[in-house]
Amino acid sequence: MNFWESIVNSVEEASSFYFLFELALIVFAVKLLGHLSTKIGQPSVFGKLLVGILLGPTVLNLIHPNPLISELAEIGVILLMFLAGLETDLQEFKKNAFAATTVAIGGVVLPFLGGLGLSMLFGFETTVAVYVGTLLVATSVSISVQTLRELGKLKSREGTTILGAAVLDDVLGIIILSAVLGLTAGGSAGAGGIGDLGVLVAKIAVFFVVAVLIGYYVLPALLKFVQRFQVSQTLLAFAVIVALLFAYMGELFGVAGIVGSYVCGLMLSLTPHREEMTHKVEAFSYPFFVPLFFANIGLVANFREINPEIIWFSVLLAIVAILCKVIGCALGGKVAKFNTKSSLVVGAGMVARGEVGLIIAMIGIERGIISNDLFSAALIVVIASTLVTPPLIKLFLKEKGETDTVKTSVGA
Repeated sequence: MNFWESIVNSVEEASSFYFLFELALIVFAVKLLGHLSTKIGQPSVFGKLLVGILLGPTVLNLIHPNPLISELAEIGVILLMFLAGLETDLQEFKKNAFAATTVAIGGVVLPFLGGLGLSMLFGFETTVAVYVGTLLVATSVSISVQTLRELGKLKSREGTTILGAAVLDDVLGIIILSAVLGLTAGGSAGAGGIGDLGVLVAKIAVFFVVAVLIGYYVLPALLKFVQRFQVSQTLLAFAVIVALLFAYMGELFGVAGIVGSYVCGLMLSLTPHREEMTHKVEAFSYPFFVPLFFANIGLVANFREINPEIIWFSVLLAIVAILCKVIGCALGGKVAKFNTKSSLVVGAGMVARGEVGLIIAMIGIERGIISNDLFSAALIVVIASTLVTPPLIKLFLKEKGETDTVKTSVGA
C-alpha cells in the first residue's frame, strides 16, 4: 500500500467518526453566535438558536438531524429545566400559584381559538383545524428560562409565574392533545376516548403526588447516604441521576420529561446543597449538552422543501401563535394584578413552542391528522416563536428598566 492509498483508507475509516466533528462544530458555533448575539444587544440564546438553521439543511447543509444529537439534546433540556427548578424560590412559587393558573388558562384558550379560527378560514376541515389549534397551545419554557437566567430575572415574580404557568400549560396541553387524538381516532371516539382521557388525568395527578413525596422524603435521605461514598463528584452524579430518573418517571406517567426534571430540581432546592448543586450542574451541562439542545431545534427545520402554496398560511399562523400567546397570557397576568409591562413580560416568556410544539406536530403527521405541508407550517411556527422569545423578553424588560443586571456567570 502506497502513501496515497493509505491516506484514502484513513479518510474512509474516519468517516465513521464524523459525529465527533459535528459535535465539536456545533459547540463552537453555539458559543460564537451566542457571543455575537450579546454584541448586538440581544440575549446570547438568540444567536444560539440560529446555529441549527445555519449549519443544518436550510442553509449550509453541513449537519443533519440524527439520533445521537437528538438524544444528547434531550439530556441538555432536561438538565436546563432541572437547574430552573433548583433556582426557583419555592415560597415565591407558592405565592404566585394563582397568577400561574390564570396565565396558563389565558395561554391555552386564546391560542387554541386563534389556530382553530385561522385554519377554518383557510378552508381546512374541522378535525385538522382543531389539531392546529392544539398545536398552538404548546409552550416550551426552556428558551425563556435561559433568557431570564441571563438577565438575572429567573427568580423574579414574572420568572416564577412563567415557570408555574408553563408546567400547568404542559399538563393542560397534554390533556387537550389526548382528547383530540381520542376524538379523531376512528374507533376511539365517544366513551372510549373520554375514558382514556380520565385515565390520563388520573396518571398526571398521581405523578405529581408521587414526585413531591419522593422529592420531600426520599431524596434528602438519599443525598445524605451517597455523600458517604469515597468517589469524586458525588453531589454532581447524584443530581444528574435523579434529574434523569424524574424525567423518565414523568414520561411514564404521561407528563413531559422536562416537567419531571423541573419538579426534581424544585424539591432539591429545599436542601442545604442547593447552591453547590447548581454550580456543579451548570459546569457539567453548559459546555456541551445545553448547546446541543439549542442547535437541535434548528437542525430539524428544512425550509428549502416547504411548499410555496403553504407559505402565507404558515406566516399568518406564526403571527397568530405569537400574538395569541402574548395577549392571552398577558390578560391572565392582568387578572392576577400584574401591571401592563409585567404582564407583557409574562406573555413573552410563554411564546416559544420549542420541542413541545415539534412533538405535537410529529404526532399529528404520524397519525395522519395533518399533511406534510401542515407539518412544514407547524415547523415555521415552532422556529419563529422560539426565535422571537428572547428579543421579546428583553424588549419588555427593557421597557421596565430591569435589564441592567445581567447574570454573566451563565454562558451556555
